[in-house]
Amino acid sequence: MFVELPQNLILMTVGAFLLGWILSSISSRMGSITRAKKRDPRDDRIRSLEAELRIAQSELGQLKASAEQLEQDLETVNAEIEKRDKVISHQQRRVEELKSDLRDSVLKTRELRADLSNRAEESVRSEAKLREVETELSVAQASTDMIATGVLDYSLAPDKDDDEDIPAAGASKTAS
Repeated sequence: MFVELPQNLILMTVGAFLLGWILSSISSRMGSITRAKKRDPRDDRIRSLEAELRIAQSELGQLKASAEQLEQDLETVNAEIEKRDKVISHQQRRVEELKSDLRDSVLKTRELRADLSNRAEESVRSEAKLREVETELSVAQASTDMIATGVLDYSLAPDKDDDEDIPAAGASKTAS
């Protein structure tokens, strides 16, 4: 069933196949060289745009990570600011309380000073009155002693006007 083919025919067939293969590879190489020279500039532009897109996407990822980090930092800073605001408001309330206490204590001190000065003034007046009374008492004691010893006798007094002036003067001293 096998047909016997001459060996020449087989060799020619193999040679033709090899020759076709070699010619097709040469023609494809030549065609690719001419195709490379005739390449569309839009293809180059598309490739460059794709490369720029990949770069922009990687930069976008980095910027997103950076933005997330900045948001976390912002939240931390806002929390610190709120804490400081609370501390400052507490300190301001404390300062206001201290000012109020100081104002009250200054008013009380002024009142106490006024009260002390009034008391000192009353004390000085009472000492002066006490001295007056002591003086009057010593004068009265001296006059009683003189009357008792007989040195002073009102019955020998020359005028009654003088006698009336003396008790009136003594009465005015006692009244004051």
